[in-house]
Amino acid sequence: MTTQVEPFHAMGISRLAHQLKDAGRSIIHMEFGQPSTGAPRAAIAAAHQVLDASVLGYWESSALKAHIARHYDETYGATVGPEQFILTCGASPALLLALISTFQPGDRVALARPGYVAYRNTLRALHMVPVEIECAADSGYQLTAAAIEALDPPPAGVIVASPANPTGTIITAPELEAIAGTCRERRIRIVSDEIYHGLSYVEPAHSVIEFEPGALIVSGFSKYYCMTGWRLGWLLAPLADVERVRAYAGNLFLTAPALSQHAALVAMDSREELEANMEVYRRNRHLLLNALPSMGLHAIAPPDGAFYIYANVQHLTDDSMQFCTELLRETGVATAPGVDFDPVDGRYFMRMSFAASTAHINEAIRRLVPWFNARRRIAD
Repeated sequence: MTTQVEPFHAMGISRLAHQLKDAGRSIIHMEFGQPSTGAPRAAIAAAHQVLDASVLGYWESSALKAHIARHYDETYGATVGPEQFILTCGASPALLLALISTFQPGDRVALARPGYVAYRNTLRALHMVPVEIECAADSGYQLTAAAIEALDPPPAGVIVASPANPTGTIITAPELEAIAGTCRERRIRIVSDEIYHGLSYVEPAHSVIEFEPGALIVSGFSKYYCMTGWRLGWLLAPLADVERVRAYAGNLFLTAPALSQHAALVAMDSREELEANMEVYRRNRHLLLNALPSMGLHAIAPPDGAFYIYANVQHLTDDSMQFCTELLRETGVATAPGVDFDPVDGRYFMRMSFAASTAHINEAIRRLVPWFNARRRIAD
């Protein structure tokens, strides 16, 4: 029996953007959460050395896992062992491993709406049932302990994300602790997507591991470490689950890319360069937030972290896919339609990534302001 999953519509936008670029158009990519910078310079140099000196095979770096474990101790005060980390080919396989090793077909797993498109579709692909909880602006479009408590019957699991995609909102430490307590009382397993940790503009994001050692934590090197194309992530699993998760990982994926592991070990110590990248995102965020009112965009989720603006465009459209397509064709600025993240109300929203260069953000603003103003005149 096969299961139908919805496409990732932002990829369709991106394909059109590349077609237009091939035809000679000037395109600014704001449709994906992809850093415009590459991996840290020292990491790239290490990769060159490894390529020149080593025969790369199936391998899992003990040194890298130990470094990640130290990171959890230093950043979150959480004592976890290197053996609890399973290195994966990006965070997406880590999410798959967390779900397939923890839940059964037919299990109900709760998640926020709006939320990352792959949560819903991966659950469906595994014949699990996504239970989407509508999250409003007053909760930062985030899950709350009260919302999870209200689910009857309780689901088998819940996926939390802080900072979240598409909104960039962060769950506060007290609320995250309350969510962990509610899930513990109701025997709900937590899968926490923490891929955007390190990308915070108001206060550092807390890890669920601080409050629930039985949670499964998904993360990786694509976002803060600017290693998107290197495809390296990890799953932090409780000791009781490690053997089972490893059995799935070995059969489904063998090992993570060896070259990426060598580079990531060096990337973790490239803090000065990575924090300089953060200053670029912070500046881009400031530029966009200042420009949004001149576009007539006043209803947005507060982008506490990650690198997204999730904006309500209901006054201009009820078809965000068509809206983003027309925006791309007429301005050359590629954005993501809200229908990817919310199958109910996403038709009224769009997402813009500010992970591009500052020059591109400035040029995007120059193009977007008159376009939105023209749309407002038509709508009025």
